[in-house]
Amino acid sequence: MSASPAEPAGDDPRTRELARSLERVRSRITAAAQGGGVAEEPVLVAVTKFFPAADVARLHRLGVRDVGENRDQEAAPKAREVSGLVDGPLTWHFVGQLQSNKAKSVVRYASWVHSVDRASLVTALGRAVQRHREAVAAGDAAPGPCADRDLTCLVQVSLDAEERRGGARPEDVVGLAEQIAGTEGLRAGGVMAVAPLGAPPGPAFDRLREISEQLRRSLPGATAVSAGMSQDLEEAVARGATHVRVGSDIFGPRAPVG
Repeated sequence: MSASPAEPAGDDPRTRELARSLERVRSRITAAAQGGGVAEEPVLVAVTKFFPAADVARLHRLGVRDVGENRDQEAAPKAREVSGLVDGPLTWHFVGQLQSNKAKSVVRYASWVHSVDRASLVTALGRAVQRHREAVAAGDAAPGPCADRDLTCLVQVSLDAEERRGGARPEDVVGLAEQIAGTEGLRAGGVMAVAPLGAPPGPAFDRLREISEQLRRSLPGATAVSAGMSQDLEEAVARGATHVRVGSDIFGPRAPVG
């Protein structure tokens, strides 16, 4: 379900700018859901790449509760900074390609990883969650979301014959999700994909829906479908996306931070 309507923006020009952009994106999601006969609107994940912690705090005040990052070197310090700026729940989603050696860092702040695409990463994430829990129990680490809840992992599916956008092959999705489900500390949440470059997104998202349905026959609880970004969210919502990942249409063009 989408977040509640934006609160009054106040006198901060940047907050007002974000409020206007956020309202436009939410309106697009609502229209796409209604046009596609979708009963429940997807979760909006605001992808904060290259934007500062202050913007995340502004979005939180505007009702956003799910934010995404695709680079751990930016996400980890930003998550720490944001924790001191917001009063209330905020869920971090890691949405980018993830190296196994970054798993230890990611599990300290993320509740979801959308981009699991290989068996070795499943192993690394499961091991990282267990070590984090041991460190928390020993008083050697601050509790993160995975201290008492399993890390939700989505299998990233390659919908591109040339595999330019990353992801597991469709025929490997069920096996990879079953590995996730069988790994202590992890939960198999469903699937994620990025539409292929230079091709209409609709057929790709139709294929993702088929893969999701196949996966649910094996793992009924793996219902999440993460699909759609700024340029193609309408096609994804109409085809059953449960999460859409939007960055530029909320934040606008900005110079990178750091």
